[in-house]
This record gives sequence, C-alpha cells and structure tokens, in this order.
Amino acid sequence: MRKLLAILVLLPALLLAQTDTPKKAAATAPAAAPVVVTPDKIQWGPAPPMFPAGAQAAVIAGDLTKPGPYIVRMRMPDGYRIMPHWHPTSETVTVLSGELRAGMSGKFDESTMTPLPARSVAVVPAHHNHYTMAKGETEVQVNAMGPFKIVYVNAADDPTHTQSSGTPKKKSGAAPKK
Repeated sequence: MRKLLAILVLLPALLLAQTDTPKKAAATAPAAAPVVVTPDKIQWGPAPPMFPAGAQAAVIAGDLTKPGPYIVRMRMPDGYRIMPHWHPTSETVTVLSGELRAGMSGKFDESTMTPLPARSVAVVPAHHNHYTMAKGETEVQVNAMGPFKIVYVNAADDPTHTQSSGTPKKKSGAAPKK
C-alpha cells in the first residue's frame, strides 16, 4: 500500500518535471541573432544556376542549403520566365515591384496566368506545380523553409539538367500525388 501511495504522489511530480524541462532548455538556448537589412545593404548577384540566366538574387536571411526559414529576393527582367516546377516545401511570394504573372499547373499557358501587381502575395503549397513570368522589371521576395529545392515538371526546362548536347542529365517530373 505504501508503494502505491508513493507512486501516486511521485508520478505527478515526475510528469511536471518532464514537461517543465523543454521550457527551461528553450529559455537557456541562445536566441537567434536579429537580421536587419536596408535596401543599400542587399548583396545582389546572379540567380542560382537552377534558374534561367538573366535574373539576380539576394539572400536576405537564413541559409537555403539547410533546414529552417529563409528569405530571398529575386529581380527579373521583363519577360523572364520560370517554367512549371514545384518545391518540397510551401513558399510565400510577395511582389515588391513590377508585375509577376503566375500560373498554377504543370503546363506553361500565358493565357491562364494571374497578374500579381506590386504588394500582391501568393502562397504556394508544397508539391504544387506552378510557373511565373515577369511583366516589366519585377522584384519579388520569397519566404520559405529550407533546404531549397526546385523540381521542373519537364526536365528539359531545368537549366542545370542539360549538357552541351542538350540531353537531360537528371530526371525531373510532375509533383508527386498526395
């Protein structure tokens, strides 16, 4: 009887101690450093090779190669296209200037694209086929979780997958069905 009573008294104490431990650990873990970037401090460079040539990109925060949140900006010239593709994580695209036109399928069709003027936002779920085109010089900001990956629906559209002979190096494909 004493053992049962001791267990009944100690069990809630043990449960409370376990649920309190993550809070204490979180409170003592070092906080992430704040990121403050003014427009004059943005370091623009060529967009990564998985995008067609001609765009510029700048990582504002985070690391696209690692798990965790990131913010990247992209400047695209008039007529710049990103062919149908998908990502394994969702992304939030904010149009900062110009006009981005977006389509939501695995086939590029300019007639079905939705115009997104400056200050528009598009949230694209993970594994959702989509494509874009810039009307006028356009700047967007993308917020997402890393690591970044882009999978083109048609492997021939992926700038990193074609060799000098024009044959695909790797396989690409439509977003997997859920």
